[in-house]
Amino acid sequence: MPRTLLLWLLIAAMLGWFMWPRLKKGTIMSTIGFSIGILLAIYGALAILLFAFQHKLLYIPWRKVEATPADLYLPFEDVQIETPDGMKLSAWYIPAENSDCTVLFCHGNAGNISHRLDTLALFYELGINSLIFDYRGYGQSTGKTTEEGTILDTLAAFQWLSDQKDLPPESIILFGRSLGGAVAAQAAANLPQTPPAGLVVESAFTSFVDIGSHYYPWLPVRWFARYSYNTLKAIQNVPCPVVVIHSPDDEIIPYEMGCRLYEAAPAPKRFFQLKGSHNEGFFVHLDLYRSIWLETISFIAEQRTP
Repeated sequence: MPRTLLLWLLIAAMLGWFMWPRLKKGTIMSTIGFSIGILLAIYGALAILLFAFQHKLLYIPWRKVEATPADLYLPFEDVQIETPDGMKLSAWYIPAENSDCTVLFCHGNAGNISHRLDTLALFYELGINSLIFDYRGYGQSTGKTTEEGTILDTLAAFQWLSDQKDLPPESIILFGRSLGGAVAAQAAANLPQTPPAGLVVESAFTSFVDIGSHYYPWLPVRWFARYSYNTLKAIQNVPCPVVVIHSPDDEIIPYEMGCRLYEAAPAPKRFFQLKGSHNEGFFVHLDLYRSIWLETISFIAEQRTP
């Protein structure tokens, strides 16, 4: 909201600058008409800019891989995953000792897999295998990022775990953070095989349109949104246990959206309240985050018990 207020103050200042000479001449009606025209022109220009630059607002990929799990002394395999449409995805598989549980990690919209090492270290500490991959266009993965592409990439990563690691689907947890929550939910709802062990959605929005309307309430986002990422719709059709994690302190994706996702998810499900900001809460409050994952693993394991 502060940014929106600043924008309108700037527009008001511009209008004042244009209107003042006319007001001094006493041409009130022409000034009003001129002002309305300027407002409409600015509004239209902002709408066009938002439409044109949606891709850059949504996807913020980093090509440079700045570190690897080896920097944290984690054992890992540097692998390449091929998608059905010919993309090659860069990925890391981190095995834990004697683990029968694997997390498939769908990361957020900025950076690449090298910026998620702290979470990978936590999974290893908890005795959980993990596979993290870069969407097409991120890191060393080929191609250009698209909504359909991110879903295909996740399904390909899931298939890789099945084919290369001989893991049954019911031992794999789909986990998505932020944008990755939307990706993981849609992948879970569209798996063409046995459902995964569970879906974990952390700090995720209900849909692209909803988060766009939250930031730009004065624009008809729904009319020109080029993306859907309808997490709310997808999570209603997920055939596995669901865990939703969200912080009331999240300054980027409203806590209310996490609550709505939890309400929409079918049972069995759990909700965990994190603390702290969107990008740092899981790291700053590591003990809490660790306990959330311990309870998550326990909850999902209980659902697998006959």
